[in-house]
Amino acid sequence: MEFIAKAQFTRVSPQKARLVLDLIKGKRVENALTTLQFTKKRIAPAIFQLLRSAVDNATYLRDEKGLDLDVDNLFVKRAIANDGPRMKRVRPAPMGRAYHYQRRISHLEIALEEKGSAKKEALATTVGEEDAAAPASKSKTKTKKAVVAKKKTGSHKTAAKK
Repeated sequence: MEFIAKAQFTRVSPQKARLVLDLIKGKRVENALTTLQFTKKRIAPAIFQLLRSAVDNATYLRDEKGLDLDVDNLFVKRAIANDGPRMKRVRPAPMGRAYHYQRRISHLEIALEEKGSAKKEALATTVGEEDAAAPASKSKTKTKKAVVAKKKTGSHKTAAKK
């Protein structure tokens, strides 16, 4: 299960935010928090706060829904910085001209997941499906094999006649 935290309309360009987000992608939460504490970029404290929010979301859902979740096994599955709206500005230039520029804004998103939880869910669903559909799947595989064998023998006969 994913635990997501979003921060919208952050006053930093997405390119600069991605530099810091790439540092924490795929890392465990503890290592990511430590990395953010010692990163000397202006956006690092905001991303630190966002990551803490995602961890708090995970602990809240664990307590409310009674999930079997170990916070120590959480890792950063996804860390994204998307474009937000741009603020158009004008700067005075020489000889009465004006230079136009844009202040960029980004939307940040961090998704956490527990290590090994995808394997647990996949295992639970495949075990449940095998028990229910075991007799039907065997008969289907036999018929498919017979059809494939017929097609193969038929194609050899036509190739031999030519």
